[in-house]
Amino acid sequence: MIDPPELMLATPTDRRFSDDDWLFERKLDGVRALSIRDGWRPQLWSRTHKRLDEGYPELVEALGGAGTDRFITDGEIVRADDGAVRYYLFDLLSFEGTDLTGRPLRERKEILRTAFRYDGSLRYSEHRDAEGEEYYQHACDSGWEGLIAKRADSPYVGGRSADWLKFKCVRGQEFVVGGFTEPQGSRAGFGALIVGYHENGALRYAGKVGTGYDHATLRALRARMDTMARDSSPFADPVPEPTAHWIRPELVVHVGFSEWTRDGRLRHPRFGGLRTDRPPAEVVRETR
Repeated sequence: MIDPPELMLATPTDRRFSDDDWLFERKLDGVRALSIRDGWRPQLWSRTHKRLDEGYPELVEALGGAGTDRFITDGEIVRADDGAVRYYLFDLLSFEGTDLTGRPLRERKEILRTAFRYDGSLRYSEHRDAEGEEYYQHACDSGWEGLIAKRADSPYVGGRSADWLKFKCVRGQEFVVGGFTEPQGSRAGFGALIVGYHENGALRYAGKVGTGYDHATLRALRARMDTMARDSSPFADPVPEPTAHWIRPELVVHVGFSEWTRDGRLRHPRFGGLRTDRPPAEVVRETR
């Protein structure tokens, strides 16, 4: 079976632009996943090269009946409000034994559009040509996370690239959990997560995240964190929380927030979910 290649990653930017040489796609809020089939049953792989097949059997079945038995695709697994799981394909790395990574993105997208039968849980990720600023405004007005801008003639290259850019409508990024506080009153589980990001090899303190959880998440996260206890703080900075419980900095969460304060803390942070596809060592402070 083919080993999963390294994913191409977008670079955050504050710049917004329109350009005939770029494509603009909706930034989806889900789990990044490669799908690979080499004549056998399709496989789903996470960003960190972990198998996802068992968690999404409906997607494996859809890919198995999509019309071809040799391919590598890149896409995002998204759970809709009604609970349905869909796999949005936005790039095609290999098709019927031919490596496409060196071909221009626009050509790969054209092949991808007709390569599969899109129905039910399998979707083609549409894009808009050139008009990035207008599409960005539409994205923000529609409540989307933002856009991914992609250079139309770019090859597919593993790692973070300036040929793919993230236009975010709201501030938000991943953070590493280094501890938590005890719940107060009738609240279950924990009070807030203590989070940070990596900078020059150190875990820097970014603040506490106390909102955005339901009861099930509070209990499940507390049970998981209790198995990860450590005696000392993993943060390089002092954390003004004398009764904090410290854990190994291995959990990554997405946090939405309004802005960074002058002293480098999150203002109005809100929990957005666990991110199992992001290695903790890659979590840094993003510029946007």
